[in-house]
Amino acid sequence: MHIRQLITRRDCFTRMGAGLAGIAAGSLLARETHFDVRPRQPHFAARAKRVIFLFQNGGPSQVDLFDPKPELIKRHGQKPGEGYVNTVDIKKTGMWQGSPFKFARHGRSGAELSEVLPGLARHADDIAIIRSMVTTHSNHEQAIWNFNTGSIQPGRPSLGSWVTYGLGTENQNLPAFVAIMNPKGLPVDGVRNFSNGWMAPVFNGFPVRAEGTPVIDLKPAGPEGAAAERLDLVRKLNQEHLLAHPGDLELEARIQSFELAARMQVAAAEAMDLSREPAPMHALYGTEDAEAGVHARQLLLARRLIERGVRFVQVLHNGQPWDTHRNNEKGHREIARRTDGPTAALLEDLRARGLMEDTLVIWSGEFGRTPMTEGNDGRDHHKFSFSMWMAGAGVKAGVTHGATDEFGYHSTENIVSIPDFHATVMHLLGLDANRLAYQNGPREEKLTDVHPARVVREILA
Repeated sequence: MHIRQLITRRDCFTRMGAGLAGIAAGSLLARETHFDVRPRQPHFAARAKRVIFLFQNGGPSQVDLFDPKPELIKRHGQKPGEGYVNTVDIKKTGMWQGSPFKFARHGRSGAELSEVLPGLARHADDIAIIRSMVTTHSNHEQAIWNFNTGSIQPGRPSLGSWVTYGLGTENQNLPAFVAIMNPKGLPVDGVRNFSNGWMAPVFNGFPVRAEGTPVIDLKPAGPEGAAAERLDLVRKLNQEHLLAHPGDLELEARIQSFELAARMQVAAAEAMDLSREPAPMHALYGTEDAEAGVHARQLLLARRLIERGVRFVQVLHNGQPWDTHRNNEKGHREIARRTDGPTAALLEDLRARGLMEDTLVIWSGEFGRTPMTEGNDGRDHHKFSFSMWMAGAGVKAGVTHGATDEFGYHSTENIVSIPDFHATVMHLLGLDANRLAYQNGPREEKLTDVHPARVVREILA
């Protein structure tokens, strides 16, 4: 089927000019790959090929999970000295609050972990803990934007978008960047956690659910043959329309999205079907557990996706599960109970399949929590120190990097900023954060923007 349009001589020359401009623009954009996710070579040899990002939104408490502070326990109930205040609201500054949890050393590395993380403790020799993280804002929204995009201002592309822009993806029948949501809802600031910002829409995180129907309306209606013919007709119409609009990146990205959706009807149905996993695998993750089952299904799905060539998978909680403004002890016990077992299962599963060799696993929240109380027994947001861990490809396993002061208030040794973290992730993927740029109008944009950033080589194998 063809679509013909009657054009004047003037229209002919006008369109020829636009076509030549489109060819020139296309030649430039072919190198910058602004609108496709075909596999691309990294800047240098990569240690990691793919990423699973376990985003613990809300702010896990560093002094209750990864950074034991005997002096804080000793000073429990005392008023903090000068310079130790609640940075969210100085009037909320409470008393020093020692952790209610016991810490112990684990593995050959002797990594110190809280009693609420027994599953992760079994993998103490597989992870690199960073105790000296800092960020620039104490509000959820700005801190989440900062951690996910590199800026406290909204509207920039997320880390997953930058990775897929730089490397593309290995499986053209599945999205390059997938965000696995909790069925109860999205984290603070919703879809901005995995937004493409001002990048082409093809780099946006594709949302899926970990239970029920992962992707709504994935299965086409009507007979199979009719659906195929309909898709073929739409493809022809799209291509003829594109010929009339050369160089239109938004249009090309939209057409590619439609075509990806068509291909996904087969590939995604298989990849996201957890019933295909054997019973022992469901038992390992705990998918039927009343408390941990949701997160278990998220992580099992994450493994299935990266196993099939998806480049970047971000796993999201609902609401603010680590945000313990009240009942800090109860809150951390509950969220650890829901997440620790499945996280340990993921690490075990990846290692057994040989996927840890080229998969980077990241576990972090957007900031930490105050070593002093908020109210009677809570902890407020804290930007001056927090802990995270990484594991897998290129990461030096069994190390603890950086340190905080005796109260866990300030990061004091080998401080790691958010730009440092981003530069390190990109380095593991074979990308130089200073070289990878996206032309956004007149400005050449980078993940780390204008901020100084160094690769944290101390945690690299």
